[in-house]
Amino acid sequence: MAFFSSGSRALVEILTGLQSVERPMPVDHTLFEFGSIRYHLQASITDSENIYLSISTPSLSYEASPSSGLPEITLQETRKMYHKFAEIIEPAKEGYTLTLRLNFSGLTRPKDRTKAINQISLLQSVILSSQLKDMLASLGSSGTMKLVYNQRDPFFVSKTPVKISAIFPMRFRDDTDLAIASSFFQELQDLGSTSSFSRAPRCSWSPIPPPELRGEYVHHLTTNGGFVSFDILARYVKGRRAARTAWILLNFQSYVKYHIKCTRSYIQSRMRKRLEIMTEVIDDAKFRGNDESRKKLQVRKRSKRRSIKFARAKKLQKGFKAVIDKIKRLRLRIRVKGLDRFRRHCQCFPVLKLTMAQRKEQKYQKLE
Repeated sequence: MAFFSSGSRALVEILTGLQSVERPMPVDHTLFEFGSIRYHLQASITDSENIYLSISTPSLSYEASPSSGLPEITLQETRKMYHKFAEIIEPAKEGYTLTLRLNFSGLTRPKDRTKAINQISLLQSVILSSQLKDMLASLGSSGTMKLVYNQRDPFFVSKTPVKISAIFPMRFRDDTDLAIASSFFQELQDLGSTSSFSRAPRCSWSPIPPPELRGEYVHHLTTNGGFVSFDILARYVKGRRAARTAWILLNFQSYVKYHIKCTRSYIQSRMRKRLEIMTEVIDDAKFRGNDESRKKLQVRKRSKRRSIKFARAKKLQKGFKAVIDKIKRLRLRIRVKGLDRFRRHCQCFPVLKLTMAQRKEQKYQKLE
């Protein structure tokens, strides 16, 4: 879910590293992120206090946006947000829509620099939200506009004197994802009609295009997942909320697909676990269904225990045999020099052999 965050983590990491180095170092980085967003960071040793940041974002609608540069409202929003530590360079770097010169020398506290870097990472959401507000203003009191943030998933914004609606054609490649999504959208529509969500913006789902899309090209409305639409209240496109609202609209379709994939994975894992439990139950029922099967099961268990005991005893027997063989080998190796010669000399002298009766009759005299 890294690309659902409006801030650029790579940009934060690079800028934080530049602020933490002891000696100035040259930097020339080009970054690519989700949604065809491209960054370019440049810094030199001779001008170590200034960092040049260029950004290229796709135009949400080529019909409403000018062919060159950003609209004036976008430049005003950027100056207002980054005036303490950034300056807009005109013209922008070739191939980019906006170039900023960053200078954090005026921010002495590390806390302030960290906050400024986090604000810089939100530059893409600031540009896109200002573009969205400019498009809504260009529609006048009513009209419908097609917005393209991801080439595969365009969506529509419809404006009337009463409300503003966002309409998302949902397309899914897999039939399983389509079935899960259809169930999810129907449940979402049912919950939206309850009193618990009466204060929330109205959300609806329809398998056919809503009336706001009448007159659009057929290939723009070809979909297998229906159309999700919800109302945008006026307070959501004013002030600081505008950037977050724009980012949610631009990533809504990707987030729904991510949610569907996670739901599918969860269902499959539960099905596999349930299948394992049922298999165990069936196996137990085969042997525990009647008395004969129960006896067979007991015999199998006994034979298994006997085989285990026999294997252990055999292993111990092998161990004892190995120890005894080793002791025998040690005894055979013992030799005493001259022992055989002494035995031969002893055989030359007669040895008196007494019977048991003679031994009993023989008396010993006590020596004083």
